[in-house]
Amino acid sequence: MIYTKTGDKGTTSLVGGTRVSKTHIRLEAYGTVDELNSHLGLLQTYLTDEADKKTIFCVQNKLFSVGSYLATDQTQTKLRVESRVTDEDIRMLEQAIDTIDNELPPLKAFILPGGGRGAAVCHVCRTVCRRAERRILALAEECEMDACITAFVNRLSDYLFILARKLNHLTGMDEIYWDKSCK
Repeated sequence: MIYTKTGDKGTTSLVGGTRVSKTHIRLEAYGTVDELNSHLGLLQTYLTDEADKKTIFCVQNKLFSVGSYLATDQTQTKLRVESRVTDEDIRMLEQAIDTIDNELPPLKAFILPGGGRGAAVCHVCRTVCRRAERRILALAEECEMDACITAFVNRLSDYLFILARKLNHLTGMDEIYWDKSCK
């Protein structure tokens, strides 16, 4: 049975069974990570490059680890090994960023989100990622946070920015530069 009815009164269980309000900052943090993961699933449908698909698949799996980390109140429950993000995970994103960046023309100005459909979806993912980062940092004001968690999410938004540029480049879409005069 998919429904438990245990959340009908506005609470939910964290990893380990501790119950908290569904409006708790911890749920906002891992709920936004879950939202990001769903958007990445949509982005995946626009990707044609196998390396990009593999990176997004790895990211989606790692976001489950981030969500599990955030759903664990470590004052109440021991953190599972699967819930960890490592320096290696961060390096994986940095290498992907560097690879793509080396294939693109230099950025000349601020660009507007958009272009082709895949790039536009990628920009939505980037902005949801930035919101997830803000929610995680808000939680970090209340409890200890592993620096690898925040670094991974921060690097992920950088990766999504550069991936959006790549998707526009691959489809021959011009980047839309910020027109400060709006003329």
